[in-house]
Amino acid sequence: MKTIIVTGSAGLIGSEAATFFHDKGFAIAGIDNDMRAYFFGKEASTKWNSQKLLQSLKNYRHYSIDIRNQQELDKIFSDHGSDIAGIIHTAAQPSHDWAAKEPFTDFSINAAGTLNMLELTRKHCAQVPFIFTSTNKVYGDTPNLLPLVELDTRWEVEKSHRYAANGIDESMSIDNSTHSIFGVSKLAADVMVQEYGKYFGMPTVVFRGGCLTGPSHSGTELHGFLSYLIIATVLGKKYTVFGYKGKQVRDNIHSKDLINAFWHFFQKPTRGEVYNMGGSRHSNISMLEAISLIENLTGKKLDFSISDQARTGDHIWYVSDVSKFMKHYPEWSYTYSIQDIIREMVASDHVKNLIS
Repeated sequence: MKTIIVTGSAGLIGSEAATFFHDKGFAIAGIDNDMRAYFFGKEASTKWNSQKLLQSLKNYRHYSIDIRNQQELDKIFSDHGSDIAGIIHTAAQPSHDWAAKEPFTDFSINAAGTLNMLELTRKHCAQVPFIFTSTNKVYGDTPNLLPLVELDTRWEVEKSHRYAANGIDESMSIDNSTHSIFGVSKLAADVMVQEYGKYFGMPTVVFRGGCLTGPSHSGTELHGFLSYLIIATVLGKKYTVFGYKGKQVRDNIHSKDLINAFWHFFQKPTRGEVYNMGGSRHSNISMLEAISLIENLTGKKLDFSISDQARTGDHIWYVSDVSKFMKHYPEWSYTYSIQDIIREMVASDHVKNLIS
C-alpha cells in the first residue's frame, strides 16, 4: 500500500496531514516521540493526539523515534521502500523563546533532523514529493522595518506600501536581521530543502508559515498563541502579552487549509520551490482583537497584562502574501476565516476536556 511518511505526526500539522492523506487512501507512517512535552511540559504533550490517530486511522503506524536518529529513520525508510509516495516533514522545535535555552538541541532537531530526512529521501525515494513546513521567522525582524501605523486595536502597514494590499511576499530579504535562534535553525533547514530540489533535482517544497493553528493544537505559553489564549481564558490563567501595546498582528491559517495546499503541491510537484503560506488578508488578527473575540465566544474575561518588553525578534505586523502559491495552484482556496478558526477551537474536544 502506498505510504506517506509524516514527521511530527501527533502535532497540529502532522496529525492533520496524517488524517487527510489517510482519507485519500494512503497508509501513514507517523514519526513522533512527543518532544513537545520536553519543550513545554506535560500539559503540552501530544500523546493524546497520537492515541487518537491510532484509534481512528486503520492504516496508521506510529514510530516513537527521534528525527536526529538517522539509523532508526533509515529502518523506517527501508521497511516501506518502494511503497513510499511522499514525505511530509513537520517535526520541529517550534519556539523561538525556548530555542535560546538549548541552541544545540534546537539546531540539531530543526536543521540536522531535516538533513536526515532529506538524505534518506534521496537514498530511498528521491522522486517523491518532499513537503517541509518552514516559518516566517526566516525573515527575522525585517518586517518591523516596514512603515507601520498604529490604529485603535492593531498595527497596520502604511497604505501606500507595496505589502499593504496582499501582505509580505517571498522577495523579503533574509539577511541583516535578528532571527532568533529558532529562526536561524529553521532557515538552515529551509534553504537545505530548497537546495535538495535545485541541486539534486528532487521535488521539494518549502511552506513558510505564518501562524498555523486549529483544534488539534496543544498550545502553550511559548508556542501556539491562539490555542493557549483560549486555554488561558477558559481556565482563568493569567496571561502576559509581550510588547507593542498588544496590537501586534498575526495571520492565522487553519491546519486543514494548509494541508489542502500540501495536497495541491503533492499532485503537481515542482523542484525547490518556496511559498509564504498563512492566513493572508483573508484571516488575520491582533492580540487585542483575538482576546476580545475569545471573551465574547466563551463568556469569560481573560486576566491579562501587557508588558513593555517585546520578545527578541518578534514581529509587530506579519501578514503572508499567498498570491504566488495561488497563481501556481489556482484551484486552492481558503475555507476558514479567523472567526471560523477561533469558534471551532473554543468548541473543540481538547478545550472541553481541559475544562472538565
